[in-house]
Amino acid sequence: MNNIQKPVVSSNSELQLEVAVLMIECLNLEITADQIDPDAPLYGEGLGLDSIDVLEVALVVSKRYGMQLRADSADNQYTFSSLRSLADYIAAQRTR
Repeated sequence: MNNIQKPVVSSNSELQLEVAVLMIECLNLEITADQIDPDAPLYGEGLGLDSIDVLEVALVVSKRYGMQLRADSADNQYTFSSLRSLADYIAAQRTR
């Protein structure tokens, strides 16, 4: 048997990094992707985004991953609660 182990990098952590970079680019944030705590709130005290920022992120995410993010969705509060929850949502819904 061949016991070659694959690197321990989950696709979700790769997706989180990709989404963090997208957010930084679309919002012109002056931080790096690794400075965004995956579990920190995106609103308020965490990353400090406001509702306009979240709309911009939703637009970029929708285009990039071929999915619809509706403004009236009851899931939005959870979806945009943290980088991890946004990446989880994208992983479940994406078409690209």
